[in-house]
Amino acid sequence: MSDDIRLRVLHFFQLYNLIGAKLVVAVSGGPDSVCLLHLLSGLKDELGLTLHVAHLDHHLRGEESWADAKYVAALAQSLGLPASNGQADVKAFQRSNKLTLEEAAREVRYSFLSDVCEKVGTGYIVTGHTQNDNVETILLHVVRGSGTRGLVGLRPLTRRTIGGRKLVIVRPILDITRVETVAYCQQVGLSPRLDTSNLDLSPLRNKIRLKFLPLLQGYNSNISEALLRLSASASDELDYLDEQVANLWRRIAKRERDVITLDKNGVRDVHLALKRHLLRSCLEKLPGGLKDIESHHIEDMLSLMDKPPGHRINLPYGLVFMAGYDQYWLGKEVDLPSPFPPLSGEYLLNITSITDLPGWRVEAKIVHTLDIDDDSLTAYMDADEVGPKLNVRTWKRGDRFQPLGMGCEKKLGEFMIDARIPRLWRRNIPVVTSTSGIVWLTGYRLDERVKVTSETKRVLRLEFKRRD
Repeated sequence: MSDDIRLRVLHFFQLYNLIGAKLVVAVSGGPDSVCLLHLLSGLKDELGLTLHVAHLDHHLRGEESWADAKYVAALAQSLGLPASNGQADVKAFQRSNKLTLEEAAREVRYSFLSDVCEKVGTGYIVTGHTQNDNVETILLHVVRGSGTRGLVGLRPLTRRTIGGRKLVIVRPILDITRVETVAYCQQVGLSPRLDTSNLDLSPLRNKIRLKFLPLLQGYNSNISEALLRLSASASDELDYLDEQVANLWRRIAKRERDVITLDKNGVRDVHLALKRHLLRSCLEKLPGGLKDIESHHIEDMLSLMDKPPGHRINLPYGLVFMAGYDQYWLGKEVDLPSPFPPLSGEYLLNITSITDLPGWRVEAKIVHTLDIDDDSLTAYMDADEVGPKLNVRTWKRGDRFQPLGMGCEKKLGEFMIDARIPRLWRRNIPVVTSTSGIVWLTGYRLDERVKVTSETKRVLRLEFKRRD
């Protein structure tokens, strides 16, 4: 068995052109990572590898954790390999960042491995993830509703940015089972450590490993193989979608720092499956990536695309997805642009003609029909109720109006808050007024008192168009 595993790992490094690489090998002390380290140590001369062992004491299991660190240090020394042993208070990190214990441990561990990479001078982290880990990850993603991308599970090579460093996570034994790593260790005389926390049913991954997967095996003894076939199929399809999204990106998307802008017209006719993949790709490019992104987040983003400008949804890591008039934006709210050009002062509107304002061209005219396809920057109102004079300005403290459909007045500031209009937009939104008060908060709500009714004799159509 040891010769077979050795050949599979040798083939992996040849296949992915990693010959001569400098590697930081993450070793927990368990059978998977111990098997991996021993294999790499035996292959390093043949493959020209430079190995550096890295172990982190998470301070989660007291004496057991300390014994793990001691074991890994001794193992590295026996193999003649340099090692870095770190320590971290994972529970403190968990509390301060409001994460699950598993999430906090992963974040801290990869941050440590990134630091070791910088010290060693490499961009490669090698982990002992096995076929079992991959199956558990696929099921974990299914349970959490991670979408098609979650079905891919773990990949042999994954590129990540950690602590500002671009790194590659390498998984050479991803097609090797846990049974095989345990048998390998026994065959070569190694005695790996047992992590008793793996028996704790609190973490979801452990529940899947110890409860859910055995239950599924009762229905299909080959469930692992079936899930891996599903994963391979999903991976092929996603590779195709990635290619299509790359072509689409060049036409309808752009990124400026940590804000992504999508062209509304360009997105409108995109197939729904490709649209979902585009949104996931957008999230993947921003801080936080796809971590904690679930299917319902993508569906919420799709639903927002049918809503008026100003609507928004909050996403993990402080991200906001927001609708403008011609674009959608994804990023932190403080970084998002406003669709309303800056407007200061007060301007008289020419009724039945065109008025040019800073950033706007406003057309007013009397019409006989209403066009239901007009966008939200167009309003129809009773010309006689409006009166002969209209002005445009921006919001002032104390402004009040009677929003269409309401039976009483409301403070304009409160209306904008309730309408979830972003704070940075509010000072630029044109407010149309007559001698009797506010008649329209442009793009949002008409005043009830100037609405068109069956008694209306003359209809005033008012349209705002942005101009460069």
